[in-house]
Amino acid sequence: MMLAGMIVIVLVLVAGGTTWWLYAQKPVANGTGIGERVAAGPCDETLLHVVAAPEIAPAVEEAARGLNSGNGCGPIEVTAQEPAVTALAAEQPDVWIPSSSVWLRIALVGGVNAYRLEGGPIARSPIVLAAPTAVAAKFAKGDQTSWIRLMNGVAGHQVPAVTMPDPLHSSVGMLAVYGIQTAMERSTPDEGIAQLRALTLRSRLKDASADPAELLRRVAAQSDPDAVANDVGVFPITEQQLTMYQRGGNTVALKGTFPTDGLVEADYPFAISTSTKQAGLAERLRAAITVPAITEAGFRAYKMPLSVELPEHSDQVLDPAVQWAQYRALEFQVLLLIDSSGSMNKPATDKTGRVTTKAGLLRQSGLAAAQLFGDETSIGMWTFNTPAPESPPHTEMVSFGPITGPLAGKTRRDALAAAITGYSAPNQAGTPLFQTILDARAAMKPRVKPRATTMIIVLSDGTDAESKYTMPKKTFLTRLAKEGDAQRPVPVIGVGFGPDADMATLNEIAQVTGGKAIAAKDPADLASAMAKAFLAAHTPA
Repeated sequence: MMLAGMIVIVLVLVAGGTTWWLYAQKPVANGTGIGERVAAGPCDETLLHVVAAPEIAPAVEEAARGLNSGNGCGPIEVTAQEPAVTALAAEQPDVWIPSSSVWLRIALVGGVNAYRLEGGPIARSPIVLAAPTAVAAKFAKGDQTSWIRLMNGVAGHQVPAVTMPDPLHSSVGMLAVYGIQTAMERSTPDEGIAQLRALTLRSRLKDASADPAELLRRVAAQSDPDAVANDVGVFPITEQQLTMYQRGGNTVALKGTFPTDGLVEADYPFAISTSTKQAGLAERLRAAITVPAITEAGFRAYKMPLSVELPEHSDQVLDPAVQWAQYRALEFQVLLLIDSSGSMNKPATDKTGRVTTKAGLLRQSGLAAAQLFGDETSIGMWTFNTPAPESPPHTEMVSFGPITGPLAGKTRRDALAAAITGYSAPNQAGTPLFQTILDARAAMKPRVKPRATTMIIVLSDGTDAESKYTMPKKTFLTRLAKEGDAQRPVPVIGVGFGPDADMATLNEIAQVTGGKAIAAKDPADLASAMAKAFLAAHTPA
């Protein structure tokens, strides 16, 4: 199905037991969604239809020209087309040369004609991080850097801006996100912490859906490196794209650095349709694409030693890509409610096998989560317990306000991190969960405003018990529903911490408030639960 202009196709992919909704909304340069022939004019004698990624199509056409009559027409027709469009097209080419072999696996799962590979990739180009020279010096040494260093530079505001392509439409974006996920997983044995670190970078992006070629055109039109640093900043592209830019003699110099902790290459497979009747001609074309021609076009002919192997199953690449693409960068107003009852001092073991307590795990995971909230967030933090009969149900640890705003001589983000780092729980204390949620909702309702999401995140390892504020669950849920306001919604996201958490109640709270309940049955999984809670806040329902 092809429609003029923008095409919107929903492809349901089933891979590795996971169902994917891949939203492809990618017009190509001619505005038709069909792609552009490299050769000019119609060719009646075409026998072999070849579709290649736009950046490598000229080199493929040059090889085809030697097998054609020389006047631009002949048995081989070459079309330049983005792989995301080809993967979803109703008619498939005889030969497909996408910018990543992952697209072949995506197309195969989607029911498209099968392809066989003729030899290894015809070209390779690693994903590099491009930036004006002065910006590159802030997060790289020589031609090497890491995704972790970039993340820290962005979180610490040393790097002015980071721009990324949409990973569901762009090979660069898809491969870069996989590289980021790989780097974060290598940085910690805790899957949740790795996910939180990846989202830290995602939450700080200036633009998450830029076109790499368009970014280069924007930079080429500039003469001021500082303007580029603030407008585009750091962005991933292929080394070949950067090489072509550098050969163009542009005013603003761009430096490319290799993220060694998650170096991913765009490989260009030469795939022949199993249904074509021109396999012999296709093989002749493959032989005509020479290594000198590929290197002259800015590609590499061989794999870099440190590059990551792409997985065989497409869902392993699509999983982080879909998560990344669905993330919403919105203004948030968040009140954190942290259980500080005595049961938080029970022993627990972290992902490394180190014996600690539930409170110790919360300090570790919570500190990582504190970095996730974007600069547009307003936030506050309460702890709740009753160490004595006369104790109030909760204590304000961080007053509500802009996360970048000042608080006691530091930013509120730093105050939040300090409060989590200093978190502790008395050995004997009740858990006034219900009253705290009611009070939190009453505090946040007046703060609801248009174009902002106002919410409560509550973390508890137990039930509402052992305090003078304890009330029957039915009474609580009735009050919660009665005091709700459809015009001023305040959803509650509940994280049940430990195997004894009352998930049934947290689910009921989520249903009444339009929130979500997330289980962290193993205390060591708290980081993963925090990542899920954060994703729930930033992902469309």
